[in-house]
Amino acid sequence: MADNADLIKLYSGRILALAADIPHHARLDAPQTSVKRRSPLCGSTVTVDLDMQDGRISRFGQDVKACALGQAAAAVLGQVVIGRTPTELTKAREQLRAMLTASGPVPDAPFEGYEVLIPAQEYRNRHASILLALDATVEGCLHLQNQSTNAL
Repeated sequence: MADNADLIKLYSGRILALAADIPHHARLDAPQTSVKRRSPLCGSTVTVDLDMQDGRISRFGQDVKACALGQAAAAVLGQVVIGRTPTELTKAREQLRAMLTASGPVPDAPFEGYEVLIPAQEYRNRHASILLALDATVEGCLHLQNQSTNAL
């Protein structure tokens, strides 16, 4: 079990700065899709609104009610999400999950900002909160992708 020094390291200045300045931290008016995800373990919630054009995210908004780690993860996503494809986001999510649970490498660029969350590897009860924004975004992208495929 981690001690107080580890907890202090976990909530570093970088994590707190990210949590305080989440890009796209507002819901969109009339999004193409909205997805709300909740972590049952801690109660964190993230609602993501997004639009896609030509297979890429063109508009994005998020409402984040999570711990500082979940907020920091949402901030990293918000910094790079515009222009991303569902494939890129799915890969980033799997790489982030592997980084947290299996000491995998930091996700590939442009998602390398998730390296700030390496200290959270020991805190399995926080992993779901960290993954919420990416989970919701991937779900929204895949929903829109399936809608456009079914419309053809």
